[in-house]
Amino acid sequence: MSHVDWLSRLLQMITVTGRPEVRCAYGAPWRVAWAQCAAAEIPYHVVLKGRAIIEDHGAGTTMELEAGDIVLLPHGSAHVLHDGSGQTPGPTREREGASGLIYSENDANGEALDMLCGRFFIGPPHDRLVRNYLPINLVVRAMDEVPGSSPTRSRLAHFVELMRDERSCEDVGAYAMLNALSCALFTLVLREASKSDRAPTGLLALAGHPRLAPAISAMLTEPARPWTLPDLAALCSMSRATFMRHFQETLGRSAIDFLTDVRMGLAANELKKPAISTEAVAESVGYQSVSSFRRLFAERIGMTPGHWRRLARASQ
Repeated sequence: MSHVDWLSRLLQMITVTGRPEVRCAYGAPWRVAWAQCAAAEIPYHVVLKGRAIIEDHGAGTTMELEAGDIVLLPHGSAHVLHDGSGQTPGPTREREGASGLIYSENDANGEALDMLCGRFFIGPPHDRLVRNYLPINLVVRAMDEVPGSSPTRSRLAHFVELMRDERSCEDVGAYAMLNALSCALFTLVLREASKSDRAPTGLLALAGHPRLAPAISAMLTEPARPWTLPDLAALCSMSRATFMRHFQETLGRSAIDFLTDVRMGLAANELKKPAISTEAVAESVGYQSVSSFRRLFAERIGMTPGHWRRLARASQ
């Protein structure tokens, strides 16, 4: 199965919405600080022009970003972006555009930065899947001039250009366009990152692993099937022991852990439907024993199926 298959299946289960919030137009020196985000929020930054240094307090890393770079922080960790000069920045002023986007500017005349900042929102309880299976930070360089670069990278570059155009546009629907582009950007970034040789440990590295990809695609495509470790190992043309070792090393969790999380994520979606019973939901995700399903759901989601159903109905 292809990379598109696993990612499409995952995003059918997880509801992701995007919201651009601030357009930063600064001259150096400048500095922007983001506090720790809520569990269901993923901040993102798109450098449209210039360069920026990002200090991720959660990962303890410092990276330089250039024009065309996109950074996501799936764990929502506190972070700071600055120009790298070490100079104290002056005051900034903010104004709200007709589209609802906030424009933040300063009067410094150093190296110019144009950056779009926003957040993705993951519907609960799927935010825990993001925290468990995506890295603390994720950087994709859309504008790299690499011979033979992937079509996805070209699409990312085009998306950055579209976001730049819509960011500058005050036409009717500009903000809605930025929202739509943000959601598509999330998918493209994950797809490109999974193809990278530098994919971090976790779901992206697993999906990009040529021998393990069949297992993740199978579990996402047919989660209710009674998969066993020998079944999954056979799909990957590995022995059971080799499959278990490679899966654990690549994802950081076992295949059964991942399958259980997928099943519970799908069950949470099904429980929102008033006409389907808990017993039917359990069977639909592969459990003949309702008591086993209730126990696993409570362990993974943090509440009983009945409690989750009531909360979901109340929020609707």
